[in-house]
Amino acid sequence: MQIIPIASGKGGVGKSLLSANLAISLGKAGKRVLLVDLDLGASNLHLVIGQQAPKKGIGTFLTGAQDFDSIISDTDYENVQFIAGDSEIPGMSSIKTSQKNLLIKRLAKCDVDYLILDLGAGTHLSILDFFLMSPQGIIVTAPTVTATLNGYLFLKNAVFRMMYNTFKKGTVGYDYMKKLRNDSSSLQRLYVPKLVEELQKVDPENAALFIERKNRFHPRLVMNCIDNPVDAEKAQKIRRSCSQYLGLNLEHLGVIYRDNLQDRALASRLPITVYKPQAVISQAIFRIAERILESETASFDSRYDVTDEGSDSFQIASEEAIDDYSAKMAYIEELLGTGALTPSELAETVKMQQMELNQLKKENTLLKAKLLKAANMGFKV
Repeated sequence: MQIIPIASGKGGVGKSLLSANLAISLGKAGKRVLLVDLDLGASNLHLVIGQQAPKKGIGTFLTGAQDFDSIISDTDYENVQFIAGDSEIPGMSSIKTSQKNLLIKRLAKCDVDYLILDLGAGTHLSILDFFLMSPQGIIVTAPTVTATLNGYLFLKNAVFRMMYNTFKKGTVGYDYMKKLRNDSSSLQRLYVPKLVEELQKVDPENAALFIERKNRFHPRLVMNCIDNPVDAEKAQKIRRSCSQYLGLNLEHLGVIYRDNLQDRALASRLPITVYKPQAVISQAIFRIAERILESETASFDSRYDVTDEGSDSFQIASEEAIDDYSAKMAYIEELLGTGALTPSELAETVKMQQMELNQLKKENTLLKAKLLKAANMGFKV
């Protein structure tokens, strides 16, 4: 079973959209999938897949009203089963450690090909522990400054959570980190690679174990809600930060364009890949599903072939962003021809394109200035 936790540093970036449609896409490929709503306290994944309001789910299981097997329900989609979150039960947003551990153990025993966990937003310890059930979790973000920053901070918290799970209380490494924690400014300035070097000096045995676990940790990034190919490049910023400050290899799974078709699909209570499979957003999700199908299942408990595919995956994502943008523009032209685009929508589209043109002009001017400067320096030489 490949466990795929899907998380985000902040809400509203399309995490549930990806979770639901990815599950359906993998089910269509003949794989047995269990989709779990772990956004406890704000559970609404059933709406994305068009299910009725759940009467049983994780909440009823954790309160003892239902056994685990009885909260697994079938869906209208081939090979896809679902576990609801039960947001209406008080206290579910902050479950006890014993409840979290019980849930992790039961989920890990599920007999399916893919276990997709739709996690809540933020960096609560329970969310981090669910994310670290697998080294192949997906972080969903958007090109806004806050979304990219929160995506990076989520991964940073995940690395530190892994670190504290390795350097347990009573070890020399734990005591060393406790001293650093008391001086928050020092801890903020200390990059993870440098911190690991210091831990190797004081606690070499546990440091080696942490390095081994971190080397297996290959989270995957999906950049959602982009408007043009330039937005896709912002994923590189997260990747560079993860490499430099966390010593973490981040793989790029793909990009998804913003599309109001998703709102129409949600209103129709249909996942977008079912509502309109030919849409740009649907095709992007299908590509992500294909990459997951091609990937080998990894875990923190057994060795696997670690390959650095970061550069290649980011380059592929950049090329796909340009291809999808062309498809998106072709779709707008089609709507203009049929009259399906309202005057206000047309005005907004033109406005957006004008902004993109202005940005390109600025970049062109800057490039010309750099070329002239380089030419003048060469002439002087």
